[in-house]
Amino acid sequence: MTTTTTRTVEYPADGLTMIGHLALPADAGRRPAVLLGPEGMGLSDVERRRADALAELGYVALAFDLHGGRYLGDPEEMLARCMPLLADADRMRGIGRAALDVLCAEPRTDPDRIAAVGYGTGGAIALELGRAGVGLRAIGTVNALTTGRPGEAARIRCPVWAGVGSEDPIMPPAQRNAFTAEMQAAGVDWRLTVYGGALHAFHHPPVDHPTVPGVGHHPRHARRAWRDVVDLLSECLPVTEDPGA
Repeated sequence: MTTTTTRTVEYPADGLTMIGHLALPADAGRRPAVLLGPEGMGLSDVERRRADALAELGYVALAFDLHGGRYLGDPEEMLARCMPLLADADRMRGIGRAALDVLCAEPRTDPDRIAAVGYGTGGAIALELGRAGVGLRAIGTVNALTTGRPGEAARIRCPVWAGVGSEDPIMPPAQRNAFTAEMQAAGVDWRLTVYGGALHAFHHPPVDHPTVPGVGHHPRHARRAWRDVVDLLSECLPVTEDPGA
Protein backbone atom coordinates (compact mmCIF):
# COMPACT_ATOMS: atom_id res chain seq x y z
CA MET A 1 0.00 0.00 0.00
CA THR A 2 1.25 3.50 -0.82
CA THR A 3 0.32 6.89 0.54
CA THR A 4 -1.71 8.84 -1.99
CA THR A 5 -2.14 12.50 -2.74
CA THR A 6 -5.35 13.97 -4.13
CA ARG A 7 -6.50 17.20 -5.68
CA THR A 8 -9.56 18.70 -7.29
CA VAL A 9 -9.35 19.47 -10.99
CA GLU A 10 -11.64 21.79 -12.95
CA TYR A 11 -12.14 21.52 -16.69
CA PRO A 12 -14.80 22.41 -19.30
CA ALA A 13 -17.13 19.82 -20.81
CA ASP A 14 -20.74 19.71 -22.06
CA GLY A 15 -21.06 23.46 -21.55
CA LEU A 16 -20.26 23.13 -17.85
CA THR A 17 -17.28 23.52 -15.55
CA MET A 18 -16.62 19.97 -14.39
CA ILE A 19 -14.99 19.28 -11.03
CA GLY A 20 -13.11 16.00 -10.94
CA HIS A 21 -11.10 14.18 -8.28
CA LEU A 22 -7.53 13.18 -9.13
CA ALA A 23 -5.70 10.63 -6.97
CA LEU A 24 -1.99 9.94 -7.33
CA PRO A 25 0.40 7.35 -5.89
CA ALA A 26 3.04 8.98 -3.73
CA ASP A 27 6.05 7.44 -5.43
CA ALA A 28 7.78 9.01 -8.43
CA GLY A 29 7.54 8.02 -12.07
CA ARG A 30 4.79 7.55 -14.60
CA ARG A 31 2.04 5.06 -13.86
CA PRO A 32 -0.84 3.39 -15.66
CA ALA A 33 -4.02 5.39 -15.24
CA VAL A 34 -7.73 4.80 -14.78
CA LEU A 35 -10.59 7.08 -15.83
CA LEU A 36 -13.42 6.44 -13.35
CA GLY A 37 -17.02 7.39 -14.16
CA PRO A 38 -19.91 7.71 -11.67
CA GLU A 39 -23.54 6.67 -11.70
CA GLY A 40 -26.10 9.08 -13.13
CA MET A 41 -26.46 10.92 -9.84
CA GLY A 42 -22.96 12.27 -10.37
CA LEU A 43 -19.60 12.36 -8.68
CA SER A 44 -19.73 11.64 -4.96
CA ASP A 45 -17.46 10.47 -2.17
CA VAL A 46 -18.15 6.89 -3.32
CA GLU A 47 -16.22 7.45 -6.55
CA ARG A 48 -13.62 9.62 -4.84
CA ARG A 49 -12.86 6.78 -2.45
CA ARG A 50 -12.62 4.35 -5.35
CA ALA A 51 -10.15 6.63 -7.09
CA ASP A 52 -8.15 6.80 -3.87
CA ALA A 53 -8.20 3.00 -3.61
CA LEU A 54 -6.89 2.71 -7.18
CA ALA A 55 -4.10 5.15 -6.34
CA GLU A 56 -3.23 2.95 -3.36
CA LEU A 57 -2.80 0.12 -5.86
CA GLY A 58 -0.40 2.25 -7.90
CA TYR A 59 -2.67 3.82 -10.54
CA VAL A 60 -3.18 7.44 -11.39
CA ALA A 61 -6.97 7.74 -11.10
CA LEU A 62 -9.38 10.48 -12.16
CA ALA A 63 -12.97 10.27 -10.96
CA PHE A 64 -14.72 12.47 -13.48
CA ASP A 65 -17.74 14.73 -13.15
CA LEU A 66 -21.05 14.56 -15.01
CA HIS A 67 -23.03 17.59 -13.87
CA GLY A 68 -20.74 20.56 -13.35
CA GLY A 69 -19.95 19.88 -9.73
CA ARG A 70 -23.50 18.93 -8.77
CA TYR A 71 -24.81 15.69 -7.29
CA LEU A 72 -28.38 15.07 -8.48
CA GLY A 73 -30.15 13.41 -5.59
CA ASP A 74 -33.60 14.16 -7.04
CA PRO A 75 -34.46 11.22 -9.34
CA GLU A 76 -36.54 13.39 -11.68
CA GLU A 77 -33.76 15.92 -12.08
CA MET A 78 -31.22 13.15 -12.61
CA LEU A 79 -33.32 11.47 -15.29
CA ALA A 80 -34.06 14.78 -16.99
CA ARG A 81 -30.33 15.29 -17.51
CA CYS A 82 -29.13 11.71 -17.98
CA MET A 83 -31.72 10.34 -20.39
CA PRO A 84 -30.95 12.87 -23.16
CA LEU A 85 -27.25 12.41 -22.44
CA LEU A 86 -27.47 8.62 -22.78
CA ALA A 87 -29.27 9.09 -26.10
CA ASP A 88 -26.47 11.27 -27.49
CA ALA A 89 -23.24 9.38 -28.15
CA ASP A 90 -21.39 12.52 -29.19
CA ARG A 91 -22.19 14.30 -25.91
CA MET A 92 -21.06 11.28 -23.92
CA ARG A 93 -17.84 11.11 -25.89
CA GLY A 94 -17.27 14.81 -25.36
CA ILE A 95 -17.58 14.42 -21.59
CA GLY A 96 -15.31 11.38 -21.65
CA ARG A 97 -12.67 12.95 -23.89
CA ALA A 98 -12.52 16.12 -21.78
CA ALA A 99 -11.83 14.06 -18.67
CA LEU A 100 -9.35 11.91 -20.57
CA ASP A 101 -7.47 15.03 -21.66
CA VAL A 102 -7.12 16.04 -18.01
CA LEU A 103 -5.86 12.59 -17.09
CA CYS A 104 -3.35 12.54 -19.94
CA ALA A 105 -2.10 16.02 -19.02
CA GLU A 106 -1.07 14.77 -15.57
CA PRO A 107 2.73 14.18 -15.75
CA ARG A 108 2.42 11.00 -13.68
CA THR A 109 0.13 9.40 -16.29
CA ASP A 110 1.53 7.00 -18.87
CA PRO A 111 -0.69 7.99 -21.83
CA ASP A 112 -0.17 4.60 -23.47
CA ARG A 113 -1.57 2.73 -20.46
CA ILE A 114 -5.06 3.95 -19.64
CA ALA A 115 -8.26 2.08 -18.77
CA ALA A 116 -11.81 3.38 -18.37
CA VAL A 117 -14.07 2.06 -15.63
CA GLY A 118 -17.57 3.36 -15.09
CA TYR A 119 -20.84 2.80 -13.27
CA GLY A 120 -24.22 3.49 -14.88
CA THR A 121 -23.95 6.67 -16.95
CA GLY A 122 -20.21 6.77 -16.31
CA GLY A 123 -19.94 3.24 -17.67
CA ALA A 124 -21.87 4.21 -20.80
CA ILE A 125 -19.36 7.01 -21.34
CA ALA A 126 -16.48 4.54 -20.96
CA LEU A 127 -18.03 2.33 -23.63
CA GLU A 128 -18.54 5.29 -25.97
CA LEU A 129 -14.86 6.17 -25.67
CA GLY A 130 -14.12 2.65 -26.87
CA ARG A 131 -16.61 2.91 -29.71
CA ALA A 132 -14.94 6.18 -30.70
CA GLY A 133 -11.67 4.33 -31.14
CA VAL A 134 -9.83 5.74 -28.13
CA GLY A 135 -6.77 3.60 -27.41
CA LEU A 136 -7.71 2.17 -24.03
CA ARG A 137 -6.16 -0.92 -22.45
CA ALA A 138 -9.42 -2.06 -20.81
CA ILE A 139 -13.03 -1.01 -20.32
CA GLY A 140 -14.96 -2.05 -17.23
CA THR A 141 -18.61 -1.24 -16.58
CA VAL A 142 -21.26 -1.97 -13.98
CA ASN A 143 -24.96 -1.36 -14.73
CA ALA A 144 -24.10 0.03 -18.17
CA LEU A 145 -25.09 -2.50 -20.81
CA THR A 146 -25.67 0.21 -23.39
CA THR A 147 -25.50 -0.41 -27.12
CA GLY A 148 -24.00 2.02 -29.60
CA ARG A 149 -24.42 3.13 -33.17
CA PRO A 150 -24.25 0.29 -35.72
CA GLY A 151 -20.77 -0.94 -36.48
CA GLU A 152 -18.90 1.36 -34.10
CA ALA A 153 -18.17 -1.33 -31.51
CA ALA A 154 -15.63 -2.69 -34.00
CA ARG A 155 -13.43 0.27 -33.00
CA ILE A 156 -13.05 -1.13 -29.48
CA ARG A 157 -9.50 -2.44 -29.33
CA CYS A 158 -9.33 -3.69 -25.74
CA PRO A 159 -11.03 -6.22 -23.48
CA VAL A 160 -14.44 -5.23 -22.13
CA TRP A 161 -15.78 -6.51 -18.83
CA ALA A 162 -19.37 -5.77 -17.80
CA GLY A 163 -21.24 -6.52 -14.60
CA VAL A 164 -24.98 -6.44 -13.98
CA GLY A 165 -27.46 -7.60 -11.35
CA SER A 166 -29.72 -10.47 -12.37
CA GLU A 167 -32.78 -8.59 -11.04
CA ASP A 168 -31.88 -5.20 -12.52
CA PRO A 169 -35.08 -3.93 -14.20
CA ILE A 170 -33.17 -1.11 -15.93
CA MET A 171 -30.77 -3.57 -17.58
CA PRO A 172 -33.08 -6.57 -18.15
CA PRO A 173 -32.19 -9.76 -20.07
CA ALA A 174 -33.17 -8.23 -23.42
CA GLN A 175 -30.69 -5.41 -22.84
CA ARG A 176 -28.00 -7.89 -21.81
CA ASN A 177 -28.59 -9.86 -24.98
CA ALA A 178 -28.41 -6.78 -27.20
CA PHE A 179 -25.15 -5.69 -25.57
CA THR A 180 -23.48 -9.07 -25.81
CA ALA A 181 -24.67 -9.50 -29.42
CA GLU A 182 -23.10 -6.14 -30.30
CA MET A 183 -19.80 -7.05 -28.64
CA GLN A 184 -19.72 -10.50 -30.23
CA ALA A 185 -20.53 -9.24 -33.73
CA ALA A 186 -17.74 -6.66 -33.42
CA GLY A 187 -15.18 -9.26 -32.42
CA VAL A 188 -14.57 -7.65 -29.03
CA ASP A 189 -12.88 -9.60 -26.23
CA TRP A 190 -15.82 -9.33 -23.86
CA ARG A 191 -17.03 -10.80 -20.59
CA LEU A 192 -20.32 -10.41 -18.75
CA THR A 193 -20.77 -11.18 -15.06
CA VAL A 194 -24.33 -11.50 -13.77
CA TYR A 195 -24.61 -11.11 -10.00
CA GLY A 196 -27.45 -13.27 -8.75
CA GLY A 197 -30.24 -11.50 -6.90
CA ALA A 198 -28.77 -8.01 -7.34
CA LEU A 199 -30.71 -4.92 -8.42
CA HIS A 200 -29.56 -1.83 -10.30
CA ALA A 201 -26.70 0.12 -8.66
CA PHE A 202 -26.11 -2.81 -6.32
CA HIS A 203 -22.50 -1.66 -5.95
CA HIS A 204 -23.47 1.73 -4.48
CA PRO A 205 -23.90 2.11 -0.71
CA PRO A 206 -27.38 3.17 0.45
CA VAL A 207 -28.22 6.84 -0.04
CA ASP A 208 -30.32 9.20 2.08
CA HIS A 209 -32.50 10.45 -0.78
CA PRO A 210 -35.14 8.93 -3.10
CA THR A 211 -33.98 6.74 -5.95
CA VAL A 212 -35.52 5.41 -9.14
CA PRO A 213 -37.36 2.07 -8.80
CA GLY A 214 -35.23 -1.05 -9.02
CA VAL A 215 -32.20 0.29 -7.15
CA GLY A 216 -30.79 -1.59 -4.18
CA HIS A 217 -27.46 -2.16 -2.45
CA HIS A 218 -26.04 -5.70 -2.28
CA PRO A 219 -22.97 -5.59 -0.03
CA ARG A 220 -21.58 -9.02 -0.93
CA HIS A 221 -21.88 -8.49 -4.68
CA ALA A 222 -20.57 -4.93 -4.31
CA ARG A 223 -17.35 -6.36 -2.87
CA ARG A 224 -17.21 -8.97 -5.62
CA ALA A 225 -17.73 -6.39 -8.36
CA TRP A 226 -14.88 -4.29 -7.00
CA ARG A 227 -12.60 -7.34 -6.97
CA ASP A 228 -13.64 -8.03 -10.56
CA VAL A 229 -12.69 -4.48 -11.55
CA VAL A 230 -9.31 -4.80 -9.84
CA ASP A 231 -8.73 -8.17 -11.52
CA LEU A 232 -9.50 -6.65 -14.92
CA LEU A 233 -6.96 -3.91 -14.30
CA SER A 234 -4.38 -6.38 -13.00
CA GLU A 235 -4.74 -8.43 -16.18
CA CYS A 236 -4.85 -5.63 -18.74
CA LEU A 237 -3.05 -2.80 -16.99
CA PRO A 238 -0.52 -4.21 -14.52
CA VAL A 239 1.29 -1.71 -12.33
CA THR A 240 5.00 -1.77 -13.19
CA GLU A 241 7.81 0.61 -12.47
CA ASP A 242 8.42 3.22 -15.17
CA PRO A 243 11.85 2.36 -16.60
CA GLY A 244 12.42 6.03 -17.33
CA ALA A 245 11.80 7.17 -13.76
